[in-house]
Amino acid sequence: MIIVTGGAGFIGSAVVWRLNKAGIDDILIVDNLTHNDKWKNLVNRQFTDFIHKSKFLDLLSKNSFYPVDSIIHLGACSSTTETDADYLMENNFHFSQKIARYCIRRDIRFINASSAATYGSGENSFSDSSDISYNLKPLNMYGYSKQLFDLWALKTDAVKKLVSLKFFNVFGPNEYHKEDMRSVFYKAFFQVKETGCIKLFKSYKKEYPDGGQLRDFIYIKDCVDVIWWFLNNRDKTGIFNVGTGTASTWNDLAKAVFLSMDKKTDIKYIDMPDSLKDKYQYYTCADTNKLRGAGCQIKFTTIKEAAKDYIQNYLIASDPYL
Repeated sequence: MIIVTGGAGFIGSAVVWRLNKAGIDDILIVDNLTHNDKWKNLVNRQFTDFIHKSKFLDLLSKNSFYPVDSIIHLGACSSTTETDADYLMENNFHFSQKIARYCIRRDIRFINASSAATYGSGENSFSDSSDISYNLKPLNMYGYSKQLFDLWALKTDAVKKLVSLKFFNVFGPNEYHKEDMRSVFYKAFFQVKETGCIKLFKSYKKEYPDGGQLRDFIYIKDCVDVIWWFLNNRDKTGIFNVGTGTASTWNDLAKAVFLSMDKKTDIKYIDMPDSLKDKYQYYTCADTNKLRGAGCQIKFTTIKEAAKDYIQNYLIASDPYL
């Protein structure tokens, strides 16, 4: 059995899609379906059972799911604007610790979702080498909660027995329930559909023009291919970036959306909320040397190719779900 925590969420349901593609359906999904349409991510998927996340740790401690082959832990609060630090500490840090310890004691493959938010503004680079991890300064509590798990794994040497993946700017099908945390690709598509233009934040740093802020955008299908690779290469452990290694501007993103919709480019620049100005990342780009050095040679989808697939095969399709 493979357990996927957060299995009804964005990356989690895409992982289940990838497992199903490989002919695997002995899957236990752990999640919380309250108050949104997250359940729709599961309609096209095949799995054995579903349990609420509040029951998971107790049942796990009782070996209720034996035998377990792997746990892919994607179940966490992913909101970068969440301000309840106690909630994030318990949900994102302690919960992850407990599952990791369980897996390590029983030699179960454990793959954890970390985040590029751990890098903060990137003043200490975007390297996933262990020596720099101690110097990172996340800009929000979400990033800090993810950083705490990675630091715990490093300090205890648990990192030698697990995988923690720092996802960069992920976008694609099944993100629809994420509300304000949905990708700009998704938001831009509907802006064009409704108004004919795309709104982007103005820049407040002279070295970046409006819309020239840079991000490492990675398509959800590439992310789950990386997870699949780690499932099949169990000798590979450690903390790894999951990004393309290429930074694109918000203007590049907007142009890719217009191109995929066969529309004329029309970008309007708007003021950034004051609450974001001191927490805004102007540049992110994954250092992929460690991932490539481990042997993962997945070819990442370009921003134009990904936008075309996402928009034409999902957002304007009768069934937008994986």
